[in-house]
Amino acid sequence: PSGTWLLYLPCTWSIGLAAEPGCLPDWQMLSLFGVGAVLMRGAGCTINDMWDHDYDRKVARTASRPLAAGDISTFQAFVFLGGQLSLGLCMLLCLNNYSIVLGAASLPFVITYPLMKRITYWPQLVLGITFNWGALLGWSAIKGSCEWSVCLPLYLAGVMWTLVYDTIYAHQDKRDDIIIGVKSTALRFKEDTKKWLSGFSLAMLLSLCVAGMNCNQTFPYYAAVAVIGTHLAHQIYTLDIDKPEDCWKKFTSNRTIGVLLFIGIVLGNL
Repeated sequence: PSGTWLLYLPCTWSIGLAAEPGCLPDWQMLSLFGVGAVLMRGAGCTINDMWDHDYDRKVARTASRPLAAGDISTFQAFVFLGGQLSLGLCMLLCLNNYSIVLGAASLPFVITYPLMKRITYWPQLVLGITFNWGALLGWSAIKGSCEWSVCLPLYLAGVMWTLVYDTIYAHQDKRDDIIIGVKSTALRFKEDTKKWLSGFSLAMLLSLCVAGMNCNQTFPYYAAVAVIGTHLAHQIYTLDIDKPEDCWKKFTSNRTIGVLLFIGIVLGNL
């Protein structure tokens, strides 16, 4: 559920920013993207579990996942994935041609992201590239194409946000990750994690300001950005990277950040 929200919220930002001044976001498009987020986040989880079932058996937090535990076969998972992707395609085909092509372009990242932890200490960056595609797709679904002066900084803000919350998430598993030999930004940053998270947060806030200025956003939007900055500062300052339960609590609190920005966008439009 937390992951679905974190995939969905950048879509809502983009749809909200694309609304005409004085208007609410298109509720039908918000609903369509909500269903799409459930399906595609689910597909991403299935792919991840298919790639990682051998690793998952060795990590206490993931050992009970169906493939890792042997409750289902890889073939059954593959059939289930086919169903998820087929339904996701149905959602995508409801959009304009530009958005169909743009949405399909994200699929290689969805498929290859789970492999990145074997190759690089920056799998969280690849996740950010994948998870925030909705920041581009939402705008194009409304407008028919991307306004890059708005969409690119919004997308960059989402990528920076993902680096914050998923680095925090990765600190839960760092001991197991060292043992089984997989990589993450948590292992890359180590005790410098808070410095890196602060830098990512600053980049996120600056990018949101650029996106807002390029689509003539108003005071409520910037007020929301300021509140988000305060939330991130508190999150990072109070984070204990050596307590998995605190990392989980901080990770899940990021849904609040996404919702706050959406509210700021809607009020700014109005």
